[in-house]
Amino acid sequence: MSEAIFLEQSEAIFTAVEEWLEESGIDLDMETGQGMLTITCENNGSQIILSRQRAVSEIWVAAISGGFHFSQKSGDWICKTGETLQQLLVRVMDEQAGESPNVELELDD
Repeated sequence: MSEAIFLEQSEAIFTAVEEWLEESGIDLDMETGQGMLTITCENNGSQIILSRQRAVSEIWVAAISGGFHFSQKSGDWICKTGETLQQLLVRVMDEQAGESPNVELELDD
């Protein structure tokens, strides 16, 4: 994947995640910058950080439960755990915020 395509796709993913979380009504604070999306759970101050790794065309997620690396496979962003990016974000939101959005996160490739 070219760097330009990766940057375009990752920017679209970050935007979709932000919109998904804003619509959720969950008490969160979000900040973007320098290739990262930082989500702070207001109930406990814990953070979930999405970052783009340009050199390897991956999206990384850091959460209390660990660090996760996602690469694009067959149109989905998949981690070595077998989870899609959407599945992982729902799981870590449940773990850290105590709830997750009740609307599915749709990511266009």
